[in-house]
Amino acid sequence: MKKISKIIVGACCLSSVLMVSSCLEETIPTNTITEEQLGASTKATEALLWAVPAFTNRFNSIGQDNHQDWGYGAMMRMRDLMTGDFAVATSNYDQFSAWGRNQYIGEEYMNVQIPWTYYYKFVQTSNNIIGAVNPEAASTTQLGYLGVGYAFRALQYLDLAQMYEFLENDKTSPQATGGSVLNLTVPIVTEATTEDEARNNPRAPRATMAEFILSDLKKAEEFIANLTLTDKVLPHLDAVYGLYARYYMWLGDYGNAKTYARKAINETKVKPMTKADWFDTTTGFNDISKWMWGSQMQKEDDVVQTGILNWTSWASNECLYGYASVGAPSGGPMSMIDARMYYRLSDTDMRKPTWKAPAGSALDGKTPFIDPEFGAEVAPYVSVKFRPNEGNLNDYNVGSASAYPLMRVEEMYFIEAEAAAHLNAGEGKTLLETFMTTYRDPEYVCTNSDVVEETVFQKRVELWGEGLSFFDYKRLNMPVLRGYPGTNFSDLARYNTTTRPAWMNFCIVRSEKNNNKGVMGFENPDPTNTYIPWTE
Repeated sequence: MKKISKIIVGACCLSSVLMVSSCLEETIPTNTITEEQLGASTKATEALLWAVPAFTNRFNSIGQDNHQDWGYGAMMRMRDLMTGDFAVATSNYDQFSAWGRNQYIGEEYMNVQIPWTYYYKFVQTSNNIIGAVNPEAASTTQLGYLGVGYAFRALQYLDLAQMYEFLENDKTSPQATGGSVLNLTVPIVTEATTEDEARNNPRAPRATMAEFILSDLKKAEEFIANLTLTDKVLPHLDAVYGLYARYYMWLGDYGNAKTYARKAINETKVKPMTKADWFDTTTGFNDISKWMWGSQMQKEDDVVQTGILNWTSWASNECLYGYASVGAPSGGPMSMIDARMYYRLSDTDMRKPTWKAPAGSALDGKTPFIDPEFGAEVAPYVSVKFRPNEGNLNDYNVGSASAYPLMRVEEMYFIEAEAAAHLNAGEGKTLLETFMTTYRDPEYVCTNSDVVEETVFQKRVELWGEGLSFFDYKRLNMPVLRGYPGTNFSDLARYNTTTRPAWMNFCIVRSEKNNNKGVMGFENPDPTNTYIPWTE
């Protein structure tokens, strides 16, 4: 396993000026323009604007040609692999196996370099536009761009906070050499952070981080009203409300979470995806117009031109040029739903054929594969949720120029129902049944006495593969259960925990403490190999 090199991450990525050369290669940029110059030109600030959504598909952010390093979709996959929902067929080609097997995810390893570097470079793109626009002197157009910057930064820090915050678990202690790391998140870096400050920048406690994110959300809400661009790769007011809803769920403020989820539902122009939308073999889960907010790849993008290092290559089991199906139909790391999760779903649930049914079961042959012959040969539980663009299985220039969701309105319905259930089980049950019978299963009845658990289960089914279930597992202290008779998890991933797993407290990469003394002594413990795989 390749270990990381000693490179500057947090300290150098975070200058408040726009860096032309890589921040991993130099601390002080040699080619810059000032924020004042950028802010004086609407066209210049527009360039900064488009750099932010473009970073969702950034290739090679750490400069090591690592095959996990192809943008936000890779972060989503890492998180999904850490849950009990997302099984992967055993394969010699699975570059992400460490995240599912709890291997090599301590501070010494390249695996943890990737999310840390990617996210802080992503933060930098938001800081660039925030720093370039002075609200007192900006045009209305620039104020709209500023709102986008704040919304993206809220997304970035909300992800980081939930991934790196140390929470109690069944294996590792919060005690570190410098003191307790309980509820510590990550260092906050803004457009105003200097290099000296970045070199002594402690992890923010939960309350401090929450205050910072809320401030960004309020500014995003204020300024994004000025945005006239309608592109779905940009957040709009509905997505800002959605971020508020996620934020309040993280904090356990269910009253506000419920309120903002409903605001997002009322504000957005999209409706829950229909069965026809969901299973269309040409546009199923690759059509950004169906979502509140998404990421869109273009033919010219580096990730598309790599052929194999992009969302479609990993998420679409059907595309024949990608990682998932290398050596198809049985050689690649194909994505599957957990078998127990699959069997818990009702056969009348329109979502269930998303995953291939076992032979002889009620839904055998009901999964609409693009190529039926390919579908007949793959293993049970394999997903067809994410399609290549235009249903093109063979040409990566077409198939990988696809889209994936960052936020769907369906999530808001489930947040509303869960938040309500925490406050009043009856109301939560009504909201859940209304959504399910209207959009997913006309015969659905919630018979589970634990309405919160049932709602979260249905949410996990809905958002399977979208990188969000990790947050629910972690905040609700849910165990991961992968080892059982009939499991479809690979042998080395069959872990059972009694609480949230230790591995859900992401480790900060060693290079950060080498260059930021503020985090030294306050590192999350390495969870690697702290669990023993289940065997029959």
